[in-house]
Amino acid sequence: MRVLSTAFALALGAALLGAAPAHAATGEVVVFTTEFEDLMRYPDPASGSCTVLPRTAHVLVNLTDAEVTMHAGRGCFGPGVTVSPDRGWHAPPSGLFSFSVA
Repeated sequence: MRVLSTAFALALGAALLGAAPAHAATGEVVVFTTEFEDLMRYPDPASGSCTVLPRTAHVLVNLTDAEVTMHAGRGCFGPGVTVSPDRGWHAPPSGLFSFSVA
């Protein structure tokens, strides 16, 4: 009986922790595309969010207070490169990249 109640308490705790609201990173992620297009700005992106980069994306700059991961795929799955705050990373123009926020 004690094992069952302990397992229930652990499951309940995990469920409550998983339900915690995501916080937003402070600042913005800026994406440079081409000289003929405006900068794309993503202000205060939510933690755990996934954003697909525009087809003409060329450079991602992380001006937030959180780590941003740039993924080689549109769904934020698969391999990624961590871009620390106040750093940038090249994104080959293709429309096949996305980024998520830690």
